[in-house]
This record gives sequence, C-alpha cells and structure tokens, in this order.
Amino acid sequence: MKNLAQSFETITHYFSPKVITEVNDQYVKIAKIKGEDIPWHNHENEDELFYIIEGSLLMEIENEPSFTMQKDDLFVVKKGINHRVSAVEECKIMLIETKTTLHTGNVQAAVTKSIEEQL
Repeated sequence: MKNLAQSFETITHYFSPKVITEVNDQYVKIAKIKGEDIPWHNHENEDELFYIIEGSLLMEIENEPSFTMQKDDLFVVKKGINHRVSAVEECKIMLIETKTTLHTGNVQAAVTKSIEEQL
C-alpha cells in the first residue's frame, strides 16, 4: 500500500518524476512541477496520462491553444504529439506511462531523468 501524500514528501526536485508503483506494462509516477524547465518533446510510441493532484498546470500542445489544468483534471497526450508543461506555483501531478516512455522523449535537457533515476 502507498500513501500518496507521503510519497510526494520524498520528491525534492521539480520535474523529477518518481515511480510509485506499476500496473502491467505501465508505470504510475508522481512529480512536482514548478517553472518552465521541460523542453518541447514527444513520445514517439507511447501515450502519456496527466492527472492533477494539487495546483495548476499549463499544458502546451504544439499548434493548438494551451490550456490550464486544475486539481482533478485528467488529460492524455497522444503518442507523437509535441508538448511541454509548466507551473507558476508548485503543482503535484500523477503520470501513467508505458514502461518504455522516455522522460523527455528523444530530447536531452538538464531536467531529463533516466528510468533508473525515477525508480
């Protein structure tokens, strides 16, 4: 059993997802977001589910209007779609991703984390 609030206490860096469990071929991850450090990227072969636990998240999708997600909002970024996220104030999110999903796709940035760093 996992306690979500306690799991968030272990996260000390923004844009650094942590795997909290797995379901079949999916990782369930949590992360804290603040600032604009995530680069534009996509996941060539995997969809990515975002669920807002606390706060507000700006979701930007290439060639589409950006939108703000609030607590309890859920959105799936489809495979191959360029996107990035940011938050003015700290935002806590849950991600559900196929185990093969690279943190920032094929884009390497200062915030990019390997799966080993996320476990």
